[in-house]
Amino acid sequence: MPNDSAHAQVPSAPTVLIVDDDRDFAYSAADFARSRGYTPYLAHSLEQSRDFAGIAPVDLLLLDLDLPDGSGFDLLDREGLLPEHGHVAIVTGHPSVETAARAVARPIMEYLIKPLGAEQFGRLLDRAAVRAHDGDDATVPGMIGRSAPMRRLAADLRRIAPSPLSVLLSGESGTGKELAARALHRLSGRAGAFVAVNCGAIAPDLLASHLFGHERGSFTGAAGRHCGYFEQANGGTLLLDEITEMPAALQVYLLRVLEAGRLTRVGGAEEIPVDVRVVAACNRDPMRAVEQGALREDLYYRLADVHLELPPLRSRGDDIALIARAALEELNAEHDVRKRLAAGSERALAAHAWPGNVRELRSAVRRAFLTACGDEVRIAPGPRRPQPAAQDPDRVSFSVGTTYAQVEREMLIKTLAHYGRDRTRTARALGVSVRTVHNQIARLRESGYEVD
Repeated sequence: MPNDSAHAQVPSAPTVLIVDDDRDFAYSAADFARSRGYTPYLAHSLEQSRDFAGIAPVDLLLLDLDLPDGSGFDLLDREGLLPEHGHVAIVTGHPSVETAARAVARPIMEYLIKPLGAEQFGRLLDRAAVRAHDGDDATVPGMIGRSAPMRRLAADLRRIAPSPLSVLLSGESGTGKELAARALHRLSGRAGAFVAVNCGAIAPDLLASHLFGHERGSFTGAAGRHCGYFEQANGGTLLLDEITEMPAALQVYLLRVLEAGRLTRVGGAEEIPVDVRVVAACNRDPMRAVEQGALREDLYYRLADVHLELPPLRSRGDDIALIARAALEELNAEHDVRKRLAAGSERALAAHAWPGNVRELRSAVRRAFLTACGDEVRIAPGPRRPQPAAQDPDRVSFSVGTTYAQVEREMLIKTLAHYGRDRTRTARALGVSVRTVHNQIARLRESGYEVD
């Protein structure tokens, strides 16, 4: 797992796959790699290592030659792992001229002899980490996935992270908005802390104190001065999750703090300068929230210098299996066992709609892991959502669990098509302004939809 306390300039935790039947060496190597900021994965045979082939590219492959069911070279030859891994190192306790020649003839290959010294292994890990940092632009720290939607998200996050722009993240529950905010912080290079607050989880009358702090005696129970989340995140990043749940009066003060870069604690008079990169997040469509009065329009435009919508898991293809395998490996490491996905699991995972997104998937993996009788984990998600046999081009159907954003998107696209792309008639039919239709079309285009 990525270490959130790592220095801000480190973009993500690199990964190492250790394939070795010497369990003492493998566990010791994993512990050492973990101490150097790596996320380690373990396999003790060719069969176990094939769980990772082509599924979870790693930054370093540490491969033993003498395995119970063949040679480490067999894994490279049969599975074609070299293009999928940033750095490959052969580690053997039985060196020979033949195996050394085969190793050095391959690209990005090192040939190391056991036992490995800490200094030698450390240099290897450092080289692989540098390669991973320099070449990895398809992923973001702490988020797993290489599907097209995640590649677009990664590119957006990396592009805007170093800037001072405020970011608004929207998307269904469980899509990883907090992980995206953490990635923004770690990619930004900001030296301060990352602080997250759920605006809907704090009583409205206490939220101001939590955000902006208070002075002693400012209200009953205020026994001393308290520095709020803004001050705690000074020089860093503050995530305001569920921003649409913030009371309207407090939104006014938040806007003033964002505009001025200064705050006043509850019960205080002194203005305190703060340098905070604000990332806001919500499960609702933000423009819908503006129209319904849950989010001030002026605050929306101040928060949404950049608006990113996180993709639902069902749109991410092979990422589903990749995330499931990563969750399983975390559980294997936690319980010191070696379980694997049962045959056919990937088809079942791909067939499910995952309305709870990544959170639901990880919960399903954990449930299946803890209830599995043997080494095979069979994930049994809920029943697949039924799909209509045919679609009337002038009719829109939705099931329970469909988000407002999806409903609005489908309604807009179908209404535009019905009225021959006439935006004025579309706006009149939907009961909104023409400006709203223009804004929604622009946001759909930014998200990759072909509207007209």
